[in-house]
Amino acid sequence: MSVADGTHAELMDGVYRYQRHVYDLTRKFYLLGRDRLIGGLDVPARGTVLELGCGTGRNLVHAAKAFPRARFHGLDISAEMLETASVAIGRRDLSARVGLAQGDASDFDAETLFGLPGFDRVFVSYALSMIPDWRRTVAAALDAVNDGGSLHIVDFGAQERLPGWFKASLRAWLAKFHVSPRDSLREVLESECRRVGASLEFETLYRGYAVRAVLTKR
Repeated sequence: MSVADGTHAELMDGVYRYQRHVYDLTRKFYLLGRDRLIGGLDVPARGTVLELGCGTGRNLVHAAKAFPRARFHGLDISAEMLETASVAIGRRDLSARVGLAQGDASDFDAETLFGLPGFDRVFVSYALSMIPDWRRTVAAALDAVNDGGSLHIVDFGAQERLPGWFKASLRAWLAKFHVSPRDSLREVLESECRRVGASLEFETLYRGYAVRAVLTKR
């Protein structure tokens, strides 16, 4: 990782050094749409899946159980989170099908980290709102998708149909955890689809609280 990447890794390790132990218990109340994303992966038999920003491994465990014939890989910049993810995966006897690596989601080499040139499915769940160079992460994620495969994203939305006080309070609270909703996400996804010739499915959830997107390569 570069110096900048290392600084962000240190920040994330600091944020989650203790939070990681209660992360899944608390986040389930407001990281909405994650299970909807997993259910929509539709991973082919013997398919390969990569999660960027895999955190505690919660999503990888759920996805591996939902698609038992697929192989999964997780990437995260935080060594602290990866330690928790490794324990969670091992506890559920999934280590043979789920691999983990530390790295920057905006700049990674899939071949070096996982021994694969690409994946049938790549997904990013509530991580773009925490990654400084999130636009580059979208491009890197899409480039890691095999032809005919898809990139799946769920994250905070613009909260455009929620009360103004709620939106302001939510964003102020999220900022304490270095989280910033990406209001231009749809425009960036549309631009990336044009770049690689992919199609875009974009859905607003819970009155704009969250958004879900699927980018499918031809």
